[in-house]
Amino acid sequence: MSKKIVLKVELNCDKCKQKAMETVAGIEGVDSVQVDMKEQKITVIGDADPVSITKKLRKLGRSEILSFGPSKEPEKKPAEKKAEEKKEPAKKEDSSKPNPGPNITYVYLPSYWDSWHGGYYYY
Repeated sequence: MSKKIVLKVELNCDKCKQKAMETVAGIEGVDSVQVDMKEQKITVIGDADPVSITKKLRKLGRSEILSFGPSKEPEKKPAEKKAEEKKEPAKKEDSSKPNPGPNITYVYLPSYWDSWHGGYYYY
């Protein structure tokens, strides 16, 4: 199942944008990449790991995960929509319970962590 990952990245110029797109597109499991220079966001759709994408983008500059969740579901056939409409009145009674929303995990990787050597490094 493909996932939609939205990342905030420092993009100052077109060259930075091009490098970021090439870096993300080179990761296995990435289906599509969209860059918004105005809001400095990159939207990735695919099965790639969001932490590995963020880790690769940190080599280019500051980056962080804004949101992570399933991509849009495919449209359903009219027969399936009618079946759902019949079931909706029963669901309205249960709507008094709060919706917990999607399960989102934020991961912070400190810039001073050196995974190659297995620990912290100091300059």
